[in-house]
Amino acid sequence: MSKTILFFGTEDFSATSLQSLIDNSFDICTVVTKPDSAKGRSRELTPSPVKVIAEKNNIPVWQPENVGEITENIKKLGDVAGILVSYGKLIPDDVLELFKPGIINLHPSLLPKYRGPSPIESAILKGDSETGVSIMKLSAEMDAGPVYSQLKIPLAGTEYANELYKNLAQKGTEQLISVLPSILDGTLQPTEQNNDSATYCKLIEKTDGGINWQQSAPEIAKKIRAYNIWPKSRTKLGDVEVIIAKARVINGIGESGKVEISDNKLMVYCAESCLEIQQVQPIGKKEMPIQAFLAGYKSKIIVQ
Repeated sequence: MSKTILFFGTEDFSATSLQSLIDNSFDICTVVTKPDSAKGRSRELTPSPVKVIAEKNNIPVWQPENVGEITENIKKLGDVAGILVSYGKLIPDDVLELFKPGIINLHPSLLPKYRGPSPIESAILKGDSETGVSIMKLSAEMDAGPVYSQLKIPLAGTEYANELYKNLAQKGTEQLISVLPSILDGTLQPTEQNNDSATYCKLIEKTDGGINWQQSAPEIAKKIRAYNIWPKSRTKLGDVEVIIAKARVINGIGESGKVEISDNKLMVYCAESCLEIQQVQPIGKKEMPIQAFLAGYKSKIIVQ
């Protein structure tokens, strides 16, 4: 429990774990995060959420372009534990070997299911009835290391990615805090994964956000929920390019892609059933409920 920790992380998902480790009096000696990135229209360099927390708590921050650059710095820290949560960079073998018992990783799926970069989105896209978190030992092969502990979380089938990220970050951090002392003192040993049962998820690309109205309404609805952080679900409603932020499946039969407006509601027919669009964001504008959208854009929507 008294062992000092080198924490690797970058995103909001990581920040939840880092803050909880600090709040629970774990000794974080250094934080490793990605370099500041240019964001927004101004392209201003912005620190990661993890860096913000580290600096607020007077924890040294390293931001290497390549993780191999900090090998000698890690050696100088002596006997430290490594924890990695949503860091965003591969850890080379020579760095993995510096840690005993190894780098401990929080992964948001029930491994060996959904190894890879998009397990949360994949659980939504597949319509899974449950997901979970795995506390594992990082290995050279992606998400293939032995597992210390898992926690299952039921899914209602209505979750949006941003909601599920927050839930899994919180539940995963609670699980990490619970088992970490036993991992560090060696009383909890990991179990090898069944590689024959492994499934993999892909890196999400911007083009994945395009809506194809030739698909069924349930499939499109799952994509809207899965991609609501990035790349978001885009389409044209008449002459207006929008991001669909929220929608639900309703009964209806009509030509795929046909827009219908009735009683201040907007529906789009799909290959199967129909989508009622509930919340949209016209490109370059703020997100708004469909009633506000229709008030300003109804004349530009071509009803076929």
